[in-house]
Amino acid sequence: MKPFSFQPDPRPEPVRRASGSISVKNTVLAGFHAVGARLRLKPESIEAVYIDPTRRDKRMREMREKLFAVGVRVMNADARRLDGLAPDVPHQGIVALAEEMSATLDFADLLDEITPDTLLLILDGVTDPRNFGACLRTADAAGVQAVIVPRDRAAHMSPAAAKAAAGAAESVPVCAVTNLASAIMELRDAGVFVVGTAGEATQSLYDVDQKRAFAWVLGAEGEGLRQLTRKRCDELASIPMAGSVESLNVSVAAAVCLYESVRQRRAK
Repeated sequence: MKPFSFQPDPRPEPVRRASGSISVKNTVLAGFHAVGARLRLKPESIEAVYIDPTRRDKRMREMREKLFAVGVRVMNADARRLDGLAPDVPHQGIVALAEEMSATLDFADLLDEITPDTLLLILDGVTDPRNFGACLRTADAAGVQAVIVPRDRAAHMSPAAAKAAAGAAESVPVCAVTNLASAIMELRDAGVFVVGTAGEATQSLYDVDQKRAFAWVLGAEGEGLRQLTRKRCDELASIPMAGSVESLNVSVAAAVCLYESVRQRRAK
């Protein structure tokens, strides 16, 4: 069972993932979510797991049993060693060394696979790896075909992103493009309706018809979308805010927007 609290059942449509390639190299997985997700998806890709021997709680005991059951090498490591393996990432006493299996996708291939059911997420200027990973997790849950990001000045896969993605890094193709504004125009030419989020937009996300090839564009918290990105969108829409805060975390905003798309498509 996937580790998030809300998942529609059944899904609105069978998810047609874009068929990207898989890049393979060594990576670090830190924390129970990241290690557990890889253990479910492809245990043979895990080279070794380092565990804090002072953690003897139920969660750690169950993880040890699962690792031993599939023959993964498990070794004890003190806090200093674990901190060295996964610096600046809350590892919870467990770190794995494994093959990196992030799904990557060429933009030209994505354009060839656009259908009327396509749902895409475009991230403009999201540089925090935890936010990026959380957006991947939400995108996987909502059945997004691919996530599009700028090649430069944007977060990409890292131990912190993988931990936040909780397995979605291996299942949701990520397409990095050199020029995001140009990519949006090519998506529009391919029949994708592109809507950006902006707090000052006069229409809300609930007023937008999302029952077609569709892409949400979200910017970084606080800064929002860049001006050129805004101009390239078909329309702008806002998330209704009833309280005192001005904006939502980008991964929360992504969940709100994508699940409105899910709702509309299920109603159709």
